[in-house]
Amino acid sequence: MSKTVQGVRGMNDVLPADAHRWAFFEDTVRRWTHAYGYQPIRMPILERTELFVRSIGEVTDIVEKEMYTFRDELNGEQLTLRPEGTASCVRAVIEHNLLYPGPQRLWYWGPMFRHERPQKGRYRQFHQVGVEALGFAGPDIDAEHIVMCARLWRELGLKDIRLELNSLGSAEARGRYRGKLVAYLEQHAGDLDADAQRRMHSNPLRVLDSKNPQMQALIAAAPKLADDLDAESAAAFAGLQASLRAAGVDFVINPRLVRGLDYYNGTVFEWVTDRLGAQGTVCAGGRYDSLIEQIGGKAAPACGFAMGVERLLALMAETGIAVAQALPDAYIVRQGDAAVPWGEQVAERLRDAGLAVVLHCGGGSFKSQMKKADASGARYAVILGDDEARAKVLAVKALRSNAGQQEQRQVTLPEACEIIKSR
Repeated sequence: MSKTVQGVRGMNDVLPADAHRWAFFEDTVRRWTHAYGYQPIRMPILERTELFVRSIGEVTDIVEKEMYTFRDELNGEQLTLRPEGTASCVRAVIEHNLLYPGPQRLWYWGPMFRHERPQKGRYRQFHQVGVEALGFAGPDIDAEHIVMCARLWRELGLKDIRLELNSLGSAEARGRYRGKLVAYLEQHAGDLDADAQRRMHSNPLRVLDSKNPQMQALIAAAPKLADDLDAESAAAFAGLQASLRAAGVDFVINPRLVRGLDYYNGTVFEWVTDRLGAQGTVCAGGRYDSLIEQIGGKAAPACGFAMGVERLLALMAETGIAVAQALPDAYIVRQGDAAVPWGEQVAERLRDAGLAVVLHCGGGSFKSQMKKADASGARYAVILGDDEARAKVLAVKALRSNAGQQEQRQVTLPEACEIIKSR
């Protein structure tokens, strides 16, 4: 006999015991994005590989090492499972001309895919919530995004998250800085790891994003991009900081924050926690004013951010934030030839009244069924035998101390609805 087929490494199942936490998070996100006027958009999981090469950058870990890319043998196209959502969202906005009527506030939710070494908080299939504002210039929309995040952390009950900010400036400013950085890296070439040596000339800013502990002292001593920041970017960055102070949002300036995607310019930010080990970034984003034109659309400013759902749920668990599980209002226990169809009718009428009802299936004694009713977490058991079915009545018994009187009562179906709904 063949071995049991296992799931793919790094692509995890969300089991019923955990699903209520995901549902709570999803519901909170829907209310939160609606409160700020963001509209939902859904993009396909598969995109042409070219989209990510042009947007993320050819000399990045994601494109070089992590993307799930394959050739579609039916039409010869190179396709990729999306490793992030911004490029897909921008592609959809361009393709469907969504900016024609004016700027757009959009959000999405879904799985992303990167071939990384699985560890706590880092999986090969992971989920992100992405928020994008396209067609907006100026630091006010950047401030809105950061204030949005701060509100979500409050609504989720999360406290141990700090905000780090930086500005990457304009393309011209980065060009001036690039020359200084390359010269510095060349002077210390013998101290660079293999990745840094490979990127030193092709994409030197990525060296600043290295997580290698042995590289941190060298990175800390590198020239600072802030010293070459253009006047417009500096003014926007100062305006953002003023808005955050006015909103009561604390932050620190991290001059080494560059983000791992090539499309960023201007303001970038990360929300970081120390409670999840090495995978401390739970949300990150910034401005990407050139991406729309880079992908083929008419130039327009844009900014956005994405958060890792698994990491935020892990942080909620780490900080002891409990999420109440939705439990049924009633569990229907039934036994007898007439009680079986009567139970089905009762279940539907109770659901018509807006109640959540579990109908026992599979037979069994009243005693065994009552044990399952209690284990279900339902507030009431609705008990049906052939006598109740013939009289078109039912017995209601409270299973929880907060559900009312514990004795069993025989009532009509409308009365049962009122009893269960009243509690």
